[in-house]
Amino acid sequence: MIVARDLCKRYGDLRAVDGMSFEVRHGEIFGMLGPNGAGKTTTIEILEGMRKADSGQAIVDGIDVARSPKKVKAIIGVQLQSAAFFDHLKLTEIVSLFGDCYATRVEPRVLLERVGLREKAGAYYPTLSGGQKQRLSIAVALVNKPVVLFLDEPTTGLDPQARRHMWELIGSIRAAGTTVVLTTHYMEEAEELCDRVAIVDRGKVVALDSPAVLVDRLLATGFRHSREVKPANLEDVFINLTGHSLREE
Repeated sequence: MIVARDLCKRYGDLRAVDGMSFEVRHGEIFGMLGPNGAGKTTTIEILEGMRKADSGQAIVDGIDVARSPKKVKAIIGVQLQSAAFFDHLKLTEIVSLFGDCYATRVEPRVLLERVGLREKAGAYYPTLSGGQKQRLSIAVALVNKPVVLFLDEPTTGLDPQARRHMWELIGSIRAAGTTVVLTTHYMEEAEELCDRVAIVDRGKVVALDSPAVLVDRLLATGFRHSREVKPANLEDVFINLTGHSLREE
């Protein structure tokens, strides 16, 4: 579905992307992990046709991004970590507006129900909680029925219930046939969601495989945690005590 071949991008003396190469398979959830400044965002922007690479090739669903960026933008969906929408439009109107931008007929209430916002269809954007705003961003990103959905840290700032609900939503999007590429700083999230992950550092892919294989490879070197890893964590305690349901007003 996606092929990145030796992508490079420089900003003066800084090599933000330094020979990045990887492939994303059709129908998988592919994660990009790395510290701040590792080159994740620049690479994703190149794949989306938002930023031009200095060299290398990016192909999405058989389309060369550099040669046909508009064609690529027509078949992908993009959810940003921070987004802004019109304050004085109802959610149904916002979704319809983005459908018009793609010259695509959409059923706003159906799409909002898909992301868990049925009860908020007539609400205005400023009244939404953080999790609801993230889900609206995903609804808007789905209006053109994308073959690839790009998610930029989709659960940042969400409480545990909202985060796990987002995991379920992302899983359902993949189950419907959409390839998902996401960035995250939450390692648990990557293990839970991703079929494969690329670990990126200093503009290069330093490891790429399934989370389980990468962990097993580390353990094979003799690595062991300095402290005992328990079968549950504090988030599990929190969810067990407060419930799985979303807390939304």
